[in-house]
Amino acid sequence: MTRTHVSIPTLRSRGFTLIEVMVVVVILAILASIIVPNVINKPEEARITKAEADVRSIDAALEMYKLDNYRYPTTNQGLEALVRKPDVPPIPHHWHRYLNHLPIDPWGHPYKYIHPGIHGGLSFNVWTDGPPGHHHVIGNWTLDAHGGNAP
Repeated sequence: MTRTHVSIPTLRSRGFTLIEVMVVVVILAILASIIVPNVINKPEEARITKAEADVRSIDAALEMYKLDNYRYPTTNQGLEALVRKPDVPPIPHHWHRYLNHLPIDPWGHPYKYIHPGIHGGLSFNVWTDGPPGHHHVIGNWTLDAHGGNAP
């Protein structure tokens, strides 16, 4: 018996040419230039939204404090009066914990408080200076009409 060798054609292994690689790189660069600027701003927008929510939450806790104690904490007592009973006069008689902890703004700074308020005709002001290097104060007087307290 004779053996017949059947030759199976081998496929020649072929890589990408430099031009094909360059076309893919250019397409990716175009996509990145369109998508990245839109995605980059989202974290900062999220931080601003978080700060606005924190200011509203602190605002509401201060209103509850006033309902129970007939006055807002003094500037000296500060926002700490919402988590710990003040030991500086005027000592609140019907105090309870209004917040479990004081939030820190998304940029790592404590929120600021002053009573009486100096902005927006409000009884008090709560705010953060916003992102470092920007002039974007987020306070109870900068929020929409439903976010702040009444004078």
